[in-house]
Amino acid sequence: MSDDAPLESALREVPGIQANRERSIRLPLRRKETSVGELIEGVLASNRAMLGRAFTLVESMNPEHRQFADQLLEGLLPYTGNSIRVGISGVPGAGKSTFIEALGTWLVEKGHRVAVLAIDPTSELSGGSILGDKTRMEILASSESAIVRPSPNGMVPGGVARATRESILVTEAAGFDVVLVETVGVGQAETDVAWMTDFFLLLTVTGTGDDLQGIKRGVLELADCVAINKADGDNVKKAEVAKSQLVAALRLLRSQTETTDVPVLTCSAVTKANIDAVWQTIESRVRTLRANGSIEQRRRGQAVRWMEQAIVQMLESEFRKDSDTAREHERLRGLVHDRKILPFSAARELVRGFLNRKRETP
Repeated sequence: MSDDAPLESALREVPGIQANRERSIRLPLRRKETSVGELIEGVLASNRAMLGRAFTLVESMNPEHRQFADQLLEGLLPYTGNSIRVGISGVPGAGKSTFIEALGTWLVEKGHRVAVLAIDPTSELSGGSILGDKTRMEILASSESAIVRPSPNGMVPGGVARATRESILVTEAAGFDVVLVETVGVGQAETDVAWMTDFFLLLTVTGTGDDLQGIKRGVLELADCVAINKADGDNVKKAEVAKSQLVAALRLLRSQTETTDVPVLTCSAVTKANIDAVWQTIESRVRTLRANGSIEQRRRGQAVRWMEQAIVQMLESEFRKDSDTAREHERLRGLVHDRKILPFSAARELVRGFLNRKRETP
C-alpha cells in the first residue's frame, strides 16, 4: 500500500494486535518467523509470500497457532466481504478444474482479480492429499491477477477444507473480488460449500449414460445454476438433450419451494463456449440478491452456522485431548469391535465419563 498511515491506525484499533506486534510465529516449512502485524500488512498489500504464510497459519492444525490465526482474521475482517463467492461442485468427470481455469482466465481478462480455493481429498489411509489443482490450472495460477490455493480437506465432511471460510476472508482482504471454491466432489454429504458462498454452481456432463443418475437430489436442491460442460463437437446435441431433461427434473423437484426456475446452461471449458453466459448468470443473480438484501442476510446466517460448527470442532478437540478419555476410548473400541457392546452405548459411556471428569476438575 502506498500510504501506511491508515493501515497503522487500523492495526492499533484491533484488540490484541499491537500487543503481539513483535511476537513472531514459527510456521510449518517456513524458516523466517513472522509477526501477526507483518502478516496483516502483507495480506492487505496482496504480497504473495505473506499470503502464503497467512494461508498456512489459518490451515495449521497446531493449537499454538490458533491464537495468532484469530488475531490475523480479526485484523483482516474490516477489509472482507466485498467479493462474489462462488461454490463449484460437479459429478465425476465433469472437468471442474478445466472449467474453473477457463472461467477464471476469462474473468482476469475482464479485469477481475480471482482467487481459487481448490480442495483436494485427504487419504484416510496415509493422511496425504494430491494437491494437484495448481498444476492443472497452470495458466490461471501464473497470472498476477489470480491465486490458486490447493488445500487438503483433512477428511472433513462437506467437501471443503477445515479452514476454507478463513481462507475466503484472507483472499478478500487481499483484494480478490471473485472467490471460486471448488469442492472435493458431489453428493448429499458434500454440500457445505453452498452454505459459505453466495452462489452454488453445479457442473455436470453428458455422454455418460443416464445423465441424471450421477446427480444427487440434495445437490440439485441447493444449486443456483447447473452448467453442462464439454458441450463441444459430437456432444453439442447430447448436451441440449441433457439440458431439456434437467430443466424438467428441476422444475418438478423445486416447484414447491422456488418461484423461479433454476438456469441450466451448456458450455465448453475447452472451446470457451458460453463461459461468459455462465458468469453473466452468476453476476445477475448476485446483483439481485444484493439489491434486495438477501446476500447480507445469507452471510449473517452463514456466520452463525460457522459458529455452530466451530463449537462442535472445539468440543471434539477437547474430548480427544483428554488422556483418560483416550484410554477409555481404546478399551471401548475393542469391546465394540468384538461385538460385546453396542456402538451407541459405548459412545454414551465415553461421553458421560468425559463430562463427569470435567465437572470434578476444579
